Amino acid sequence: MADNIVIIGAVAVGPKSGCRYKRLRQDGNVTLIDQDDIISYGGCGIPYYVSGDVSDEAELRSTSFHMVRDEKFFKDDKGVTALTGTRALKIDRKNKTVQVQDKTGTQRDIPYDKLVIGVGTKPRDLNIPGTSLKNVYRVGNMHDAIKIKELVTAGSVEKAVVIGAGFIGLEMAEALADMWQIETTVVEFCDQIMPGFVSKNLSLLAQRRMEEEGVRFYLEESVEAIEGKDGAERVKTNKRTLDADLVIMAVGIAPNTELASDAGLEMAQGGFIKVNEKMQTSDPDIYAGGDCVVIKNLVSGKPGFFPLGSMANRQGRVIGTNMAGGNAEFKGAVGSFVVKTFDTALAGAGLSVTTAQRAGFDAVGIQVAQFDRAHFYPEKEIIYLELVVDLKTRRVLGIQGYGGENSGMFTRVNAVAAILQYQPTVDAVSNLELAYSPPFASAMDVINALGNAADNFLDGRYKPMTQDEFEACWKDRDKNACMYLDCRAYADAKIFEEKYPEIWKSIPHNELAGRMDEVPKDKKLILICNTGVRSYEAQINLAAQGITDTLSVGAGMASLKQYGLDFETDE
Repeated sequence: MADNIVIIGAVAVGPKSGCRYKRLRQDGNVTLIDQDDIISYGGCGIPYYVSGDVSDEAELRSTSFHMVRDEKFFKDDKGVTALTGTRALKIDRKNKTVQVQDKTGTQRDIPYDKLVIGVGTKPRDLNIPGTSLKNVYRVGNMHDAIKIKELVTAGSVEKAVVIGAGFIGLEMAEALADMWQIETTVVEFCDQIMPGFVSKNLSLLAQRRMEEEGVRFYLEESVEAIEGKDGAERVKTNKRTLDADLVIMAVGIAPNTELASDAGLEMAQGGFIKVNEKMQTSDPDIYAGGDCVVIKNLVSGKPGFFPLGSMANRQGRVIGTNMAGGNAEFKGAVGSFVVKTFDTALAGAGLSVTTAQRAGFDAVGIQVAQFDRAHFYPEKEIIYLELVVDLKTRRVLGIQGYGGENSGMFTRVNAVAAILQYQPTVDAVSNLELAYSPPFASAMDVINALGNAADNFLDGRYKPMTQDEFEACWKDRDKNACMYLDCRAYADAKIFEEKYPEIWKSIPHNELAGRMDEVPKDKKLILICNTGVRSYEAQINLAAQGITDTLSVGAGMASLKQYGLDFETDE
């Protein structure tokens, strides 16, 4: 007898699980239910539709063969019945039915043998006046995206305010400022962009790049009200008032799990649905996946929330396999991500230093900067990586990076992401095997250099200084007893030594051994070069001579300039 498969939610996990089931069980009946009339679309592509990189919204819901995934497509191509404009009202687990209401208001019960819940999330709202004003949007679905696109293409937006500097906030800010040249401001409650995902130092590299493109940031500010008569006109924070023709609310998301909760399914903290490795809920005949569930964080071992379309599709395949009688498992995730910031990107996997410390690890972040290809290859660029390690066990807990969108930064993050679930130590990263050819990588790849830097730090050979630590020291340079020892060639160091003769000393690394008598012995030494390699070697050389009160600027002058410190014009 053919099984009746009913799926609530038809954006990502739902269509994937239903189509996978039909490939394995041609005799089964699959019904997709969704309250929207636009289904099976790539929600992560919304900012790029708004920007114009994706010209037509239909492209976000089309296959690679340019077939629009609508009701007709699912019926004719997949053998799946899609009921759009249909709301699921109640799950009756005892009688195994789902009560639904269609767009005419008609209610009926649909029987199921297996049920899938893939209802996703809804944008969080701020409890402030004005959030319901015209031209205030949350980017929660394709309808929001279409309205925003219509607004900006009509030339109705000169100034936009984005509330929140997470994934959606940054991507929408870029979309508005880049293609449409809209004066765009981002307001963030935390003290950095992408809070919890990358360190403040890495976040500032991306922030500075976005500021170069005209995006303005106000951090550590809370929005208190949105004001206007006919629409959004002003955004009031605790520190200022910003003019706005358009306001984008990007302050987080909450799960759409009332149906599951009302049905008596076991729930996790935050209102998410609990599932096992087979993606089954506490009712073995009901599966759930995508943004409405929590799964195991394979680094911390604790429940994790990973709202990514890629995750939902992989979970959907597992669900479809198991409903068809298979035995597939979804063990969990390490939380890989990437966010585009104009022609650069922030990426990461696993835990940041902050989230690792919250999870109980004695964590520290080690940074390096290095060319993504062989130094002698004509086309190359510096990428910045940070490895998060546990001081007690040498275990690698995460990796984050910043670099050009066409650099090899993302591939390095992916390489470490692939091994994080196996609890690697820094030694595994030091010896990680990567494909090598000068147009693509260095013989000693930046990933290996990152592992080596962490190894040297854990063994006490390397004492690094981060960009924010350098900034604090530099701003207080007239009061502290530090000396800046520049290990670069004299041509690079000359301008600094001439401008700051009392605190800046140029001794190129290749001359250090013969000029040890010139090294100050009574001051803390801040060692600096372009990317941190020569300054680290100088640190080793100085330690051998008994000079140990030193710090090496980990990612060098390249990172300090990208960070936003301008020594040449500083007064």
